[in-house]
Amino acid sequence: MTFTKYPAVKISGDHPCYTGWETILEQLDTAVRERNDRLITIECYHGTDVNGIIAVLKTHFGKAGIVSSSDSFFGETYIRALTREDATEDRIFGRMSHLTMENFMDPDKVKRARLELKESPDIVFVVGPGASVVTAGLSGLNVYCDMARWEIQLRMRKKQVASLGLNNASDPFETLYKRGYFIDWRVCDELKRRYVDQWDFWIDTNTTTPKMITALTFSAALDQTVAQPFSVVPFFDPGPWGGEWMRRQFDLDPEAPNFAWCFNCVPEENSLLLDIGGDLFEMPSINAVFFRPDELLGWQVRSRFGEEFPIRFDFLDTIHGGNLSLQVHPLTEYIKREFGLNYTQDESYYILDADEEAKVYLGFKTGVDPSEVIEDLRQAQDSGTFDAEKYVECWTAKKHDHFLIPAGTIHCSGKGCMVLEISATPYIFTFKLWDWGRLGMDGKPRPINIDRGLDVMQWDRQKEWTRSNLINHTRTLHECSGYREESTGLHELEFIETRRHWQTGPVDHDTKGNLNVMMLIEGDQAIVESPESAFAPFVVNYAEAFILPAQIGKYTVRPYGPSEGKQIATIKAYVRNENQ
Repeated sequence: MTFTKYPAVKISGDHPCYTGWETILEQLDTAVRERNDRLITIECYHGTDVNGIIAVLKTHFGKAGIVSSSDSFFGETYIRALTREDATEDRIFGRMSHLTMENFMDPDKVKRARLELKESPDIVFVVGPGASVVTAGLSGLNVYCDMARWEIQLRMRKKQVASLGLNNASDPFETLYKRGYFIDWRVCDELKRRYVDQWDFWIDTNTTTPKMITALTFSAALDQTVAQPFSVVPFFDPGPWGGEWMRRQFDLDPEAPNFAWCFNCVPEENSLLLDIGGDLFEMPSINAVFFRPDELLGWQVRSRFGEEFPIRFDFLDTIHGGNLSLQVHPLTEYIKREFGLNYTQDESYYILDADEEAKVYLGFKTGVDPSEVIEDLRQAQDSGTFDAEKYVECWTAKKHDHFLIPAGTIHCSGKGCMVLEISATPYIFTFKLWDWGRLGMDGKPRPINIDRGLDVMQWDRQKEWTRSNLINHTRTLHECSGYREESTGLHELEFIETRRHWQTGPVDHDTKGNLNVMMLIEGDQAIVESPESAFAPFVVNYAEAFILPAQIGKYTVRPYGPSEGKQIATIKAYVRNENQ
């Protein structure tokens, strides 16, 4: 079965894409001479190989001056003190930082560097995170080196990336990731958004062969992306409970230990590929959220969530794998107080496929004694055993079941499930209560957060309440020959609505100015079309997530290719509002 692992948005028009450092530097050299500039700012996102860039600049430009932005940073002791409140002492969790790049940089050092740049008669490059702070107010050429967060994480695992302003690349991955998620990426995103209008060029640094486009191409590419359906690049990763369904279904690496996760629509993490004249230019898909929020999200979603993509589609594969950790997610007031976020990780499990013995743990058994659960959970950290089924209700899971999981509900997918997780986006805020006595992929025990979990646990969500409120809460809304529309959730405590459509012919949809996310969950192939021919027909395969930007309005979905004349099904998610 076909699955597109590298979807790309084809950009129309005559737009150049410069590939490889030699070509890129020749183009920068030409631009400098044409504009008679002698100052080139190369701003870099966290994770970019700054030393590698400096090395190629020295080789190509010879006697040109090269200044690293890191020379203007405060020392490590200062930066650790500056970030202590956001980094926290917690192994996993921090607080969303409101620091800016200027907070990391010594104003006296910046001032001296700026004076030296003004007085230099030669061409000078300023390179690295914060380079644009050093050159603020000075005229010259401005370049932005971007990188996707999944690539940063892969480099963290290889000990190739240090935290902003620190020399700590050898720290454990979870430490580097925590600082990245809560501090470094927030700081770099704030600067990127603030200075976006000044970049003359954008460079894709995700691979060893960089590619560069002009600011005009960058803008045109974003305009085209949010004017049509599109998919971001899925990212697959192993885990201690990982299964085999995705490997078989999507023809993935046979040498990988397993495939536990797939982030297939998480714009904060995923990449967006642009096909520019046959060259693939990769950028963080969050750029579309930052720089085209009204067109992509719609004004109502933006007014509620800001420039954040609030809906997440991802896969959890436990077929021929193991149980996920027994867990709970924080309530809204808790996540705001403790971590600085305005909404929480409400979620759901849509069962895309299942073994005969598949099950989902959800809600407590009737009459459970909280004190007994708490005591056994604490003892389990020493004994290595915990009888989850003594306390947590276990439900049979079948293909196309939908389990709703509002924050505060104890839950986990059991083995034998292929889960499409449809949820709100704050995806790292999982309080693990029991991990079945196993180790993580790094050979170390995974972090358990019993105290945090108990702070948010809703003990009254027991068997009957769970059955009535959270399992297959499906209502038929419209039905006619060859077509049925159903609401499958989510729970009224959650802000996401999901609609499932069973169909043998075309079905009309309308974003009504609201972001839609959709997946083909039954059938081989479908095609998305605009009744007004506002965008080119968009073909999707089974299990591919795709985004319908708010501004596209009306669209149709119908069976296509091998699915023509057969029944297919899609599931659509959007933020509930008064128009839908």
